[in-house]
Amino acid sequence: MEVIPKKGFKGLIENWQSDLIAAVSVSLIALPLSLGIALAAGAPAMSGIISAIVGGVVTTLYRGGHISVNGPAKGVIAVILLGITIMDDGSGQAFNYVLAAVVVSGAIQVLLGLLKLGRLADIFHSSVIHGILAAIGIIIFAKQIHVAMGTHSDSPSIIQNLIDAVVLLPQANPFVVIIALVGLLLLLFHSKISYRFFHFLPAPMWVIALSIPFVYFFNFFDQHTLSFFGKAYDVGPNLLLDIPDNIMDSIMHPNFGKINTIEFWTTVFSILIITSIESLAIAKAVDKIDPYKRKTDLNKDLTGIGLSTMAAGLIGGLPIIAVIIRSTVNIHNGAKTKWSNMYQGLLLLLFIVVLSPIMRQVPLCAFAILLVYTGFKLASPAVFKQVYSQGTEQLIFFVGTMVLTLYTNLLIGLLGGLLLAMLSHMLLARVSIPRFFRMVYKSGSELVKKPDGSYDLNIKGIANFLGILKIDKLVAQIPSGADVNIDLSETRLVGMTYMDYIVDYLKIQKDTGGKVIINGLDSHVSSSSHNRALKISLNSSTAKLAPRQKRLQDLANEKDYKYAHQVDWDTKYLKNFHFFEIRPIERKSNCLKGTFKDLDVSWEIADVTFSEGAAFTAETFNTTLMVLKLNKKIPVFTMEKEGVLERLFDRVMAYTGYKDIDFEMYPDFSRKFLIMGSKESEIRSFFTDEIIRFFENHQIYHLESNGEALVIFDKIKLARTDETIAFIDYGKELATLLDETK
Repeated sequence: MEVIPKKGFKGLIENWQSDLIAAVSVSLIALPLSLGIALAAGAPAMSGIISAIVGGVVTTLYRGGHISVNGPAKGVIAVILLGITIMDDGSGQAFNYVLAAVVVSGAIQVLLGLLKLGRLADIFHSSVIHGILAAIGIIIFAKQIHVAMGTHSDSPSIIQNLIDAVVLLPQANPFVVIIALVGLLLLLFHSKISYRFFHFLPAPMWVIALSIPFVYFFNFFDQHTLSFFGKAYDVGPNLLLDIPDNIMDSIMHPNFGKINTIEFWTTVFSILIITSIESLAIAKAVDKIDPYKRKTDLNKDLTGIGLSTMAAGLIGGLPIIAVIIRSTVNIHNGAKTKWSNMYQGLLLLLFIVVLSPIMRQVPLCAFAILLVYTGFKLASPAVFKQVYSQGTEQLIFFVGTMVLTLYTNLLIGLLGGLLLAMLSHMLLARVSIPRFFRMVYKSGSELVKKPDGSYDLNIKGIANFLGILKIDKLVAQIPSGADVNIDLSETRLVGMTYMDYIVDYLKIQKDTGGKVIINGLDSHVSSSSHNRALKISLNSSTAKLAPRQKRLQDLANEKDYKYAHQVDWDTKYLKNFHFFEIRPIERKSNCLKGTFKDLDVSWEIADVTFSEGAAFTAETFNTTLMVLKLNKKIPVFTMEKEGVLERLFDRVMAYTGYKDIDFEMYPDFSRKFLIMGSKESEIRSFFTDEIIRFFENHQIYHLESNGEALVIFDKIKLARTDETIAFIDYGKELATLLDETK
């Protein structure tokens, strides 16, 4: 296991090089995004930079996290827009009033952290939070699409802004749209371009850098008109970023003149709730991808973010939160300690001082397209599909919250969404209102320590988001490394947020060496096959198998295999395969096991659920895969179908160090398959004539070796019964062939 980096100044001295290198990449991403977020929020552009600098320098000095990056993020756009809109009294002080609300919200965050109330964020229903974020995405998209098109909508209604974007499309400024489209193409295809030069800068910086030549070509520096298909369009300096020559000229101070108004406190609590929930959720997400498995002190982190938000608000900055994209980049570029966050803040200060003359040549539409892309991802069809896969009721909570937020504001949307979820739980539990709350708060859930040192956590009654803090107190009594049996058999309803909490605890406890088993849900039903979906008790002692599960059970009985439909959380061995190194596995289920006895090779076929991305942007996928546990050592490699695009870029990719291992004697095989691995000579020796012919004559699967076993799967989907049988036949033929090549 890797040595955990030292903390404090010892860590600063020990790891300054790796932290500084990572901070360079982070600051290059933070520069355009911080400016863009501020512009999208209706604030001065430099307020975003101030926030990022303060988030880097001040937050580092007092924080509960280890490797996350702090600054402004997309979540603050909607709350700042809200504050500016409702507190605008025509005096020109609207943003100063918002700065006062930022300072007060930061002070409340500090208080919540000192009172150790960081876990309060867990009680907010997950689908409601996703609904809020989708609404924020639509708000960002609706506002910024007009900047990216060179049009303007005066309506205060977000829905009308979207309608206007369609209506005003014929009036779009083509010289603005061209720049925006180039930026959009860069964002879409940057990760797919393997040529090393394009990875010298992160995608947002490429969008900014490549927009500047267009500014010179169209001469945005002088106010004039350009003709496009016989129609004249205005271009000029008003389409460029306007920032002061001196960063000190950007300093603004809060105005507390509205502190006694409902609008002020609506803004305060909107900022407080959104930034606290997003920061704490992202802190937990960063912990999952921290290579050293360190855990964030959520209460201390909340206090540190509150102090930084106060400092930022006092000098004209936006609220500060933990930022998932920048944190991920920080980790992937080798950062080891919290000091990388400070370095990125200081580098950002240096960059904005040095690059400010260049930044004033960047068109506003370049920043806008960054935010349009971000907004779309928050509310894309894929998000709706993912929520629906978690259950019909989750889609209702999600859409209800989103619509309510769009037609009112973030605070009302959040409270309304939580009320909708609670009322739905009452109806689904089919109990009276007084009994519902008794089953939440006086359910009789208990923690029992057994003689062998393990624990039984018996959860009863209504297990939903309202009961998170109650179970948190019980879980806090379980020592690290202890085995825990969580029994949900006496629950009437188990909500998705509650299941999220239990599964997160399971993963934390497993990391400390403890074994956690979740059972008692066989007699519960849900509207989705998603394992965390809301579940209602049937009050039945026997579980009914789904048709596919029944077919798998019949197959197991017929062939003398072992079959278990229950969820199995032990997936550690799969993390040894490259595919799952960067895709966290949550669980497996419908496990079919057997042995090719004459070969001494065991196998397992299971449905595996894994995610890609992190926090609110993570997508969940299900696939059926086969693991062949071999009795011999083989090279580590991956093999997958090679498409037209891979062949097209083959020569270009060679310059990046990437290499597809080709077999000249078998051109058809080399065209079909992309084979990668670090030890080329061993891999070539492994792929004998017989093995190559086997793969040529069989279905093309994704196949990967970790040196001791093979993982095999087809598409990212669950396999039918006939496909499962084909898996077994394929595995046996391959295992037989490998046995013959000893």
